[in-house]
Amino acid sequence: TTSITTTSPSITTTRSITTTTKYKRSLALLLSRMKVSNHTFAVCSAILLLLVSSDGFTTTTTTTTRRTRTNVPIGGSFVTHGNSYNGRVSSTTTTLGSKTKLGATLQQESSSSSFVLTKDQVNPLVVLGEGGAKEKWINAFGVWVIFVSLITCPVWLVGMGLVHGTTSFLNQQQSNDNNNNNDKNKKQQEQQQWDPNGAIFDFTGKLWSRAWLAMNWSYPTVTGALQEIGERDGPCMYVANHASWLDIPVLCTILDPVFKFIAKGELSKIPCIGHQLVWGRHILIDRDDRRSQLRSFKEGIAWLKQGVPIMAFPEGTRSPDGRLMEFKGGVFSMAVRQKVPIVPISISNTHAVMPANALVPVQNGNKKLSIYVHPAIDTTDRTEAELSELVKSALLSKLPKDQHPLPDTENVTE
Repeated sequence: TTSITTTSPSITTTRSITTTTKYKRSLALLLSRMKVSNHTFAVCSAILLLLVSSDGFTTTTTTTTRRTRTNVPIGGSFVTHGNSYNGRVSSTTTTLGSKTKLGATLQQESSSSSFVLTKDQVNPLVVLGEGGAKEKWINAFGVWVIFVSLITCPVWLVGMGLVHGTTSFLNQQQSNDNNNNNDKNKKQQEQQQWDPNGAIFDFTGKLWSRAWLAMNWSYPTVTGALQEIGERDGPCMYVANHASWLDIPVLCTILDPVFKFIAKGELSKIPCIGHQLVWGRHILIDRDDRRSQLRSFKEGIAWLKQGVPIMAFPEGTRSPDGRLMEFKGGVFSMAVRQKVPIVPISISNTHAVMPANALVPVQNGNKKLSIYVHPAIDTTDRTEAELSELVKSALLSKLPKDQHPLPDTENVTE
């Protein structure tokens, strides 16, 4: 049991953290022996499952806060003490009758509204690159996630191989038959292909995502204008905030029947995920290569012309802290070019379940992960700048406060 007391001129916070580490040494010993043999791995995994489901990994946090607010006049201004963020105390100075506001820029966020864990709460068993910029954690729950992945990923890979091999063989046979029949044009030949859009193949990834999330107690809740997905007639562009690697499997729980990701090219090197992206003919882009960007743009236009929706993250990369970042330029150009609607999707709390400094999820997403599908935004007679503001406003309307951007700090002093 650890008691931490933080005192400032106007705020006193007493925080008691009780962590049960009954099996920590035993689990560490198991982890150190998991490389011995497959038999040992299986035995350790079975024991680990019992440990994780027991009371040995229960963390209880109790926070008591007493806050006083004092306004101290300073000339023609006033200073408000008592604004706090994660245990830090700052003072906000506002000049009356002026458009300039100086002070702390961090928003006041109640700890009860955020699911983000501190390192002590995560209680990592393994820390990779400790102290470095790329430090990664693995805790007890993370070991369970690794175990689930080792079980499910080979099945996923085999399923992808079977579907890809079968459709390739059938399409080759169909192509040979068409070569003997010169009366059929190219468009008719394409319509007769097996799985021309990769819908069957991509469904293997969706099945894996749903099974993997369910086995990790992290299946998201889904609300909003669901008809924009299941009942949509024609192509569109789906866009979502990007705060964690978990965003990809989470989106795969709702986007049916087929869509194509716009993803970073380096993801093609990751086992299973790379196979899904390459064999499924998703759009891979290298943002540092102008030719790659042009090629990706043409691929996206081609899919939209075929009636296949596109899924993009307008931020261009994952947010390091879960907060919505500025959108990259040109992200909506495909939708404007083809005059297809844009469907914003707000994804909440993936950054808390799998933060940037975790190798795998550090906690389950039960009653934490959520998706909200917004009504479609018409792109007709709207500029990309206008669409950007509309999409940003929609996403923020359903994101928790700890995923909102911090106020502009250009003219801020602490």
